Amino acid sequence: MNEPSINLFGVMPDGQEVASITIAGGGLTATFLTYGAVLQDLRLEGHPGALVLGLNSLADYLNHSRYFGATAGRYANRIGHGQAVFGGVIYNLDRNFMGKHLLHGGQAGMGKKVWRIVDQTHHSVQLAIDTPDGDMGFPGNLAVNATFTLLDDGVLDIVYQATTDATTLCNLAHHSYFNLGDTDDVLDHKLQVDAEYYLPVDEELIPTGEKKSVAGTNFDYRYPQMLRHRVVDMPHDHNFCLAEQKTALRQVAQLSHATSGITMHVSTTEPGLQVYDGSLLDVPVLGLDQRPLGAYAGIAIEPQAWPDAPNNPHFPQALLRASERYRQHTQFKFNKEK
Repeated sequence: MNEPSINLFGVMPDGQEVASITIAGGGLTATFLTYGAVLQDLRLEGHPGALVLGLNSLADYLNHSRYFGATAGRYANRIGHGQAVFGGVIYNLDRNFMGKHLLHGGQAGMGKKVWRIVDQTHHSVQLAIDTPDGDMGFPGNLAVNATFTLLDDGVLDIVYQATTDATTLCNLAHHSYFNLGDTDDVLDHKLQVDAEYYLPVDEELIPTGEKKSVAGTNFDYRYPQMLRHRVVDMPHDHNFCLAEQKTALRQVAQLSHATSGITMHVSTTEPGLQVYDGSLLDVPVLGLDQRPLGAYAGIAIEPQAWPDAPNNPHFPQALLRASERYRQHTQFKFNKEK
């Protein structure tokens, strides 16, 4: 492949066209959509199946996606009661989760909007979106740029950047669900996360404000653990506390599947890692490779800021000011044992 392949994927209800862009490099082939900056498909040389959960049509994304492969924002994850206070102002945000809380930027967050193609090469694509002041209740005009690159040695490299003209919240996350095997669930995958603490949540999945040690809990992944032995008894949709602030790019987690021989290493600059085990997936259409999208079909491993930070001043904050530039660097590196 010398040039990226760009095709019409579908047309939005308002007439906007959605393109798919396929790139290749480092033994990987990836297809992105301008809808939601979605990673629709990801393949590794020598492995027959998709490494991520994806859908086959735009209609399926509009009707059935659970943020599969999307770029979630302005604020990925949850903000309790859809309310944030900063600069002495109370901001009422879209309450699209249980009718009470903000989730992934609101019902029309950037993971559900059409982005534009800024640039593309055979191994990279750059997408951008501008969200206006007041969008989903957030202040400030926010300009976001996402660059996806396939590097040597099986690396999917993601750089998010954003600027604003007024103080706002900015917390972006790549929301792929991974399945490194050829089975219908990820329960036989092993997960390791470099985190000493996690955030407990209430019955509505909002952090309680505590930061709890993983020791002695089902959230202790300091050494690789079989998901089956952890998530069935204690469903996971929790933030692992990697750091108290953004850091230099460093490895924070790995996911592996013994039968396929594939391991995924996760590196990021972010202070948090949301892990959702996919236990509530129940999608009525088949995904890529005719894969059923039921419980545990994939696991979402999402580098980001900590959830509900605006309502927990002792958490790392996700404020972006007009004089600043938001930048997140995340890498997913795949290798397959021969």
